Amino acid sequence: MILGIIGCGAIGSDIALFADELDDIETIYLYDKVKEAENRLAGRIKKGRIARDIDELIERSDVVFECASQEAVYQYSEKVLRAGKDLVIMSVGALLDDELRERLAGIAKEKRCKIYLPSGALCGIDGISAARIGGLSEVTLVTTKPPESFGRKDEERVVLYHGPAREAVKLFPQNINVAACVSLAGIGSDKTEVKIVSDPVAARIHHKVLAHGRFGRLRAEVENMPNPKNPKSSYLASLSAMAILKRIIDPIQIG
Repeated sequence: MILGIIGCGAIGSDIALFADELDDIETIYLYDKVKEAENRLAGRIKKGRIARDIDELIERSDVVFECASQEAVYQYSEKVLRAGKDLVIMSVGALLDDELRERLAGIAKEKRCKIYLPSGALCGIDGISAARIGGLSEVTLVTTKPPESFGRKDEERVVLYHGPAREAVKLFPQNINVAACVSLAGIGSDKTEVKIVSDPVAARIHHKVLAHGRFGRLRAEVENMPNPKNPKSSYLASLSAMAILKRIIDPIQIG
């Protein structure tokens, strides 16, 4: 399999280094607007190749990972899918744009390819998705991070946001992709409630999901270590992308 990675930052680098050790991965094509990032990552992996442009990356890849930004989803995802290539989107928040999501889903269906959305820094997404079938009445996400994850220097606990997921993703696009993932798995971005907290006491990134419905009650919590390459992101977000890659490759599917 030939892998394409758009974005050579923290998550893109983690995926590339992981894929470089997989026997099933033949070549890894890299693309980033920052050429220094491309060169730095290409020098760290054996199978790395720098794509001449985004068109070459798409043409040569079997699966493309978007690891750049919501802007990159708008710029490149449609082109990837129209080429009939599977796409993994890390910047899930972009898909709370209903028009964009429906358009991409239509293209993927037409071209018979898949759009994968990793669970990111969260657990319990499989339960939310299953519970939706039986009927979900309420879903709440509480995210607590150290102030530096938000680029802040708070000396006391501060609630930065409390409201629907759709607005949370707009206000915190680099910090709260988990809200988008929970929304898409469950009752939607306008009904999913999100609270975002900056807490100087927090040593880790904490996510708590609460859900109620006909199935019963769900409570899932995870405390993540920040990605050492980027404190705005959890290391588990990178691991969830690696798990998606393994899922694409492996013949046995779990969950």
